[in-house]
This record gives sequence, C-alpha cells and structure tokens, in this order.
Amino acid sequence: MSTFSELFLKESVEIIGKLDAASIEALALGIAGVRAGGGRLFILGVGGSAGHASHAVNDFRKICGLESYAPTDNVSELTARTNDEGWDTTFSEWLKVSRLAAADALLIFSVGGGNREKNVSVNLVRSIELAKERGAKVFGIVGRDGGTTKQLADACVVIPTVAAERVTPHTEGFCAVVWHLLVSHPALAASVTKWESVK
Repeated sequence: MSTFSELFLKESVEIIGKLDAASIEALALGIAGVRAGGGRLFILGVGGSAGHASHAVNDFRKICGLESYAPTDNVSELTARTNDEGWDTTFSEWLKVSRLAAADALLIFSVGGGNREKNVSVNLVRSIELAKERGAKVFGIVGRDGGTTKQLADACVVIPTVAAERVTPHTEGFCAVVWHLLVSHPALAASVTKWESVK
C-alpha cells in the first residue's frame, strides 16, 4: 500500500503528462503580444489564487518587464468595495477605475474558472465580461472544466483533474508551475533571475 505522499506525487506526474503544451504556448505568445502592444496585465484570483496573483505580478513585472497588477494587493480598496458595493463587483469596478482597455489583458487564476449559475467566483465572471466588452484579452490557468474563463478566454490552460478529491491543491500547485514556465519562456523573459546569474 502506497503512502499519501507517494499517491500525491504519482497524481502530479500524471497531471504533467496530460498538460496541453500547445495551450501553454498560446498563453505565452498571447501575453507577449499584450506587452508588445503596450498593454497591461491584470492578474485576478480569489483565495489561494489571490496569493498566486501577487507573486505572479512580481514575476511578470521584474522578469518579463510587463506592467502588471493584482487588485487583491490593495486590501483597503478590496474590503471597502466588498463592504460598500458587494463582492461580485470587487474586481470589475476596480478594473473600471484602472481604465481597462483593448490593449490590456486579464490573467485569471482559478480552480473552477468562475460560474454565474452556481454563484461561484462571480467577481471573476463579471471581470471577464467587462474585458470582452472592452476588447481586452482574457487568459486563464484554471481547473475542473474551466468555467467561464475557459468558455470566454482567448487562451486558457486547464489543469487536468486526475483526482476529484484533490482538485484544489493540484490546480493551485500547477498554476504556479505554469506561470513560472511562462515567465521563463523565451517569448516573455526579459531579464535573468538572480540565482541563475550567480556564478
């Protein structure tokens, strides 16, 4: 009988084998196109994905030279909007103040991708709808069936489900793997990271 650690690692290897490299490549080239066009990248996530968004903003800015922001980095505005206007519009109203435009893009990190009918991550759904209205690109790294993000995205990586009871840790873990691949991609990487530069 295998240990849980062995099982989790076996599932992780299976996910890697099932990841669609072509969709990751499309994501890299799409984000590179946003940078080339002078656009900005807004990275949106809820819960653990909000933490990922903050980390990824650093990477896309510092490694890729791409102007990037996460609305969850400003806890005062996030909580004021939640309190005064409601959770569902926290991101879309923030994006309106940031003058989201056609040159810009969203990058969604989400286990389910948002689903209005199931009332899950509706703030992501409303942001995606706003982006589509304004002609901005929508990119995603999501799990399960991809939800609204997968349905409306210009490019989207769906982390394969290999164990439904562990869809959240696998999706969030591999989201980090994929975005680190992206910021290392030759189409995006603009500077060498510190440890790679130390001889």
